[in-house]
Amino acid sequence: MEDTMKIVEQGEDMGLYYKELYEKEVKKNEDLTEQLVKAEAEAAEANRKLDIFKNSKLFKIIKPFRTIYAKLLAVIVRVKRYGSVKEVIRKLKSKRIEKGACKYHGTLSFPDEAESRRQRERVFTTPHTFSILVPLFNTPENFLREMIDSVVAQTYEDWQLCLADGSDAEHGFVADIVKEYMDREAASGKNRIVYKKIEKNLGISGNTNVCFELATGDYIALFDHDDLLHPSVLYEYACVLEKEDADFIYCDEATFQGNSINNMITLHFKPDFSPDNLRANNYICHFSAFKASLLETTGLFRSEFDGSQDHDMILRLTSASKNIVHVKRILYYWRSHAASVASDINAKSYAIDAAKNAVLADLESRGIHGAKIESTRAFATIFRIRYPLNNKPKISIIIPNKDHPEDLRRCIESIVVKASYENYEIVVVENNSTGKEIFKYYEELERTCPRVKVVKFEGAFNYSKVCNLGVKNSDGEYVLLLNNDTEVITRNFMEELLMYAQREDVGAVGAKLYYPDYTIQHAGIVIGLGAHRSAGHTHYGLSKDNLGYMGRLCYAQNVTAVTGACLMVSRADYDAVGGLEEKLEVALNDVDLCLKLRKLGRLNVFTPFAELFHYESISRGSDIDEKNTVSAERYNKECDYFKDKWKAELAAGDPYYNPNFSLDHSNYTLKAVPMAQVSD
Repeated sequence: MEDTMKIVEQGEDMGLYYKELYEKEVKKNEDLTEQLVKAEAEAAEANRKLDIFKNSKLFKIIKPFRTIYAKLLAVIVRVKRYGSVKEVIRKLKSKRIEKGACKYHGTLSFPDEAESRRQRERVFTTPHTFSILVPLFNTPENFLREMIDSVVAQTYEDWQLCLADGSDAEHGFVADIVKEYMDREAASGKNRIVYKKIEKNLGISGNTNVCFELATGDYIALFDHDDLLHPSVLYEYACVLEKEDADFIYCDEATFQGNSINNMITLHFKPDFSPDNLRANNYICHFSAFKASLLETTGLFRSEFDGSQDHDMILRLTSASKNIVHVKRILYYWRSHAASVASDINAKSYAIDAAKNAVLADLESRGIHGAKIESTRAFATIFRIRYPLNNKPKISIIIPNKDHPEDLRRCIESIVVKASYENYEIVVVENNSTGKEIFKYYEELERTCPRVKVVKFEGAFNYSKVCNLGVKNSDGEYVLLLNNDTEVITRNFMEELLMYAQREDVGAVGAKLYYPDYTIQHAGIVIGLGAHRSAGHTHYGLSKDNLGYMGRLCYAQNVTAVTGACLMVSRADYDAVGGLEEKLEVALNDVDLCLKLRKLGRLNVFTPFAELFHYESISRGSDIDEKNTVSAERYNKECDYFKDKWKAELAAGDPYYNPNFSLDHSNYTLKAVPMAQVSD
C-alpha cells in the first residue's frame, strides 16, 4: 500500500513538474509572439517610409549618384574578395592575358578560305547529319539573320536547321526572313532548313519539342535563337565521331555583347564531363550535340522546367550516355543582351527555381531523396547541394604525429569540441617523438578521451606507412586522413565530407583548407600543375572570399585529387587500392591514392563546405625547401617515381583542368599562346 502511495505521489510530482514546464513554454511563446509582432510592425513601417522615399523627387534626382555609388561599391567588394594588393595585381595580370587571348578565340580563329575548303572537302568514313534545333520567339531581325548565317557558314555541310516559330503577330517578319533563307537553299538544290509556324506559343520547351518533330538527323544539336556558332563547330564534332562513338558532345564557349563576337566579356573553358559540377552548375550549357536515339530513353523537353530546360535535358542526356566528349575549344558564342540569361539571371528569375527543381529531379531519378538545393554567393544558379546521409557509419580519423603536443591538442580539441558528428574514433599514430610533453599528452588522452587511442609506429618516418598502420588499427567504415596541424572550422565538416563519400561512385573527398590568415591552402589538386609538373593546388593563396574561376570556390565539384591533409574515403575503397603507396614516403602519396581511386572507376570530390585551418608543414617542414637538401632530394626522387608511374595520365592532362589554362599558375590563368585551334 505504501509503495502504491509513493508511486502516486511521484506521479503527481511529475505531473506538476511537466505542467510547470508547459506553462513556462507557453509564456515564452507569448513573449516571442509579442516580439515578432513588434518586429513585423517596425519592418512594415520601415518599408512604408522607404516606398515614400523611392517615389520622391529627391530619389529620382540622385539616381546618377546612386548608380555611381553602386558601381563603386561593387568594385570595392570585388577587390576585397582578392584579399590583398598582391592578389589584385595577379588578377589584373590574368585579365590582361585573357584580354589578349580573346582575339585568338574570336574571328581570328575562323578558318581562312584554304582551310575552309579543306574542311568542306574532307570525306568522313561515317558521315553524320546534325539536326540543329532552334525555337524562335519574337527574334530580333539582326539576331535571326546572324544566327542562320552562322549555320549556313558551317564547313561541315551535312546539317539540318529545324526552326519552330512561336512568334506573335507583331513579329511576322520572322517567317518572312526564314522563307528568304529557305528559298536560297532551294535555289542551290538544298533543303536543309525546315520551318514550322506554331499557331499558339507553347513556351521554350514546347516549341523546342516541335523542332524535334522536324528533325531527321542521327545527331541533335541545341542552339539558341540569339547566339552564334563558330564556322568549324560541326566539323570538329564530326572529327570526334570519326574517332569514337560519342553519345554526347560539348565545347567551350564565350559570352559577347554588341554586334561582334570579338567583344567578348567572358571566356568559359570547361572541364571534361564532371557530374557533380553539372548538378551544382550547368557548366556544359552550349553547344550540346547528342545521339537522337538517346531521346528514346530520356524523352523530350519538359515544360515544368522552362527557364532551365537545357539543364534538365542535359542532366538526363548525360545520365543516359556512355561516352561524353568535350571539345576543348571555344566554338559557341553566347550573346549577352538586356533580356538574356547571359546578361542577368534576374531577367528570368523563374529560371532559378526551375534549375533547382531540375537538379532535384535528377537526384530523385537516382534514388536520392530529401536533398536540399541552395543558391550560393557566386551566382543564383550555382548551387550548394545538401545530400541526406544514408546512415551514421563510424568514421576513423587517422592522425600521424611526432612531438608538437600543442598542435595535436589544438587539432583534437577542435574535433571533440566542435564536431557535430558523433560516431567517430581518433587514432593517433605516434612516430619517433622525443619530447616528454607529447607522451604526457598521450596519457591525458587515454584518461579523458575514450574516442582516442594511440598506436606506435616503429621505424624511419614514412607518411604512407604511418597512415596505413593507423587504418589497420581502426574499425570505422570510413577513413578520414587528417594532419596534426589542422583545426576544425566547420562543425559539420564530417557530414559534409560523408555526404559525398557515402556514394558508391565516389572515392576520395577533400575539404577547403586555409592558412591562419584565411588565404586558401587547398581547394583541389590538378596533376601536371606547377614547376615540377607533378601536381599542384588550384586557387592557392587566394582570399577566403574569392569566388574562384567561374564560381568554383562556391560549389562541390569533381577533381583529380585532393590533399591527404584532410581526406575521407571508404575503408572498402582504401583497401581495394592498397592504401597509400609506401614507396612515396612523404610527397604525392595522396595524389597517387586519388589516381588509384580514379583507376578503380571512382570520382574524387572537393567540397568548399567542409572548412579547416591548415598550419601546413609546421611539424616536419616543407618537402620542397631548397635549403633542406635532404628533403629536396627526397622530393625530387619521389616526384620522378610519381611522374613515371602516372606518365600516361600526365601526358593526357588533368581532365578537370582545361588545356587552355597555363600550368605555371594556380588561379586558372590562360596560356599566353593558345593551344592549336584545328583538329586533324
